[in-house]
Amino acid sequence: MSVKRKKSRKTALAALGRARGLVIFLFVISGIISVLALTGSFYMLQIYDRALVSGSLPTLAAISVLAIGLYIFQGMFDIIRAQVLVRIGARVDGRLAPLAHEVVVDMPRLGYSTSEALERGRDVDTLRNFFGSQAPVAIFDFPWMPLFLAFVYILHPTLGALTIAGAFVLTVLAVIAELRTRHWNKASIAASVERNAIADSNARNAEVLKAMGFASRAVDRFAAANEKNLDLQTRTSDISGTFGAISRVLRMLLQSAILGLAAYLTILGELSAGAIIAATIAASRAMAPIDLAIGNWKHIVSARSAWQRVRDTVEVLDRKPVPMKLPTPQRTLKVEGITVAAPVSGRVLLSDVTFEVAAGQAVGIIGPSGGGKSTLARALTGIWPVLRGSVRLDDAELVQWSDDERGSHIGYLPQDVALLDATVEENIARLDPSPESAAIVEAARAAAVHEMIVRLPDGYRTHLGPMGTAISGGQRQRLGLARALYGNPFLVVLDEPNANLDPEGEAALTAAIESVKKRNGVAIVIAHRPAALQACDLIGVIQRGKLMAFGPKEEVLNAKVASSRAAEQPEKLPRQAEIQIARENPAAHLRRAGVGARADAGGFQ
Repeated sequence: MSVKRKKSRKTALAALGRARGLVIFLFVISGIISVLALTGSFYMLQIYDRALVSGSLPTLAAISVLAIGLYIFQGMFDIIRAQVLVRIGARVDGRLAPLAHEVVVDMPRLGYSTSEALERGRDVDTLRNFFGSQAPVAIFDFPWMPLFLAFVYILHPTLGALTIAGAFVLTVLAVIAELRTRHWNKASIAASVERNAIADSNARNAEVLKAMGFASRAVDRFAAANEKNLDLQTRTSDISGTFGAISRVLRMLLQSAILGLAAYLTILGELSAGAIIAATIAASRAMAPIDLAIGNWKHIVSARSAWQRVRDTVEVLDRKPVPMKLPTPQRTLKVEGITVAAPVSGRVLLSDVTFEVAAGQAVGIIGPSGGGKSTLARALTGIWPVLRGSVRLDDAELVQWSDDERGSHIGYLPQDVALLDATVEENIARLDPSPESAAIVEAARAAAVHEMIVRLPDGYRTHLGPMGTAISGGQRQRLGLARALYGNPFLVVLDEPNANLDPEGEAALTAAIESVKKRNGVAIVIAHRPAALQACDLIGVIQRGKLMAFGPKEEVLNAKVASSRAAEQPEKLPRQAEIQIARENPAAHLRRAGVGARADAGGFQ
């Protein structure tokens, strides 16, 4: 993590902290809007109790002009509040989206699916959309409910008591809606992540699904996950919709009850005719925030959950220390007793691996599939953390460098070469905003891919498209090699670098490894095919998560060949034991002698 990015994160948090001033401003604006919302009630009181009684047209005109002016002011403040809320949403998105995307980039290497990682970005979208909805309006209007209740109470205590009772019932409904939707909302989010993970997996494996004819089964799998997601969303929406409908019916019932009670009190002479309409309008306005909150409760719950996750994410990122800038490594790579486990399952994949490589050397890592070679590559590059031990460049552990600084000293070519949806130039230069053309061409020439690039339609400015699908697998691998060599990093880790290469590409790979050695770098080459090991000085053999052998190439390979031949030779038995086997089981005796290939325990011809 660079100091610049750390400062930007603190700036983002500080900016969000300053948004509290905007919240106070919105609260005050909402209070003004609530006061102006009493305009209708006062207008009715003045019309019925003054203008009609006096029969004065000038009075009617003055009251009407005043009411129109107040309504205009209310509309203006409503527009201001809406625009401020939208801008708060944009500020939240602008400040938090980059931080959320930092987690999006970090989560997959720890075993999370792409969809789980992208959920952090969706959380930011949820927050932005929340501020653009009516839900915040309900929240800011809610504290001003007592103003309307007091107005109704002033008109008549009985009307006030009925309105307060109605507000209490609606509030209870809102609390019940919260309790009922909380569980289903969490389950709905989990189901949505699962569905998106399946969709992402199907999209990434589209060619395999189509070629081997199980695309329909993959679609069925997605359909099942989608049905589960829809079922949970339907339940959540049913609860919100049901309570929303009940609250609207109760609100209309309450309005009618207030109107009837006000008429009854007017007949008794305890209330004026204008107060009937005024009380109805004020009571309706008092109930509106609750009704609006229940109707938007799903958005409120989603935004609250999203904010909690985003806040936790920012806090975790903010706890990362900022390492001191260290000098460029130049001497050694030391692996000291490292043990590495899979991030999600916790299963140990590599145990107690120790070796040292000096500058100017290349190491070939060989061994059976699943033995832990790629795990070693992830540990050497800092992708996976080590449980025990340490990986050191010039005696400094990898964690003593920030991600950006460490990355500038490391070149990495994974088995699955993933190129960015960007130009050739941007891919090789690792998205450097101001790359040196000479360094890009140098890396391309080192990977023997310069001639291929300049023959592309736009040369180095050719856009590769998603996952680099515009070029072949071998070309992607050589571009990935050029990216690994860009900037002449001290440590270059190549995982199966010749998997898709032709003889010409393998020759270029050997030359690239030699160039790393000549400039006193360290190359780690993981390979099954021996052609990738030609330029290696040392060989390490990894089996079952252990480093079984490590040393000069000729010694390790000769020892491995001798071991294999010894394993193929029959075990020498004493002469008396051989005679006994020949008497009791002739087939076994012939097999040991290398003769009876067709003989078996079932019979001997």
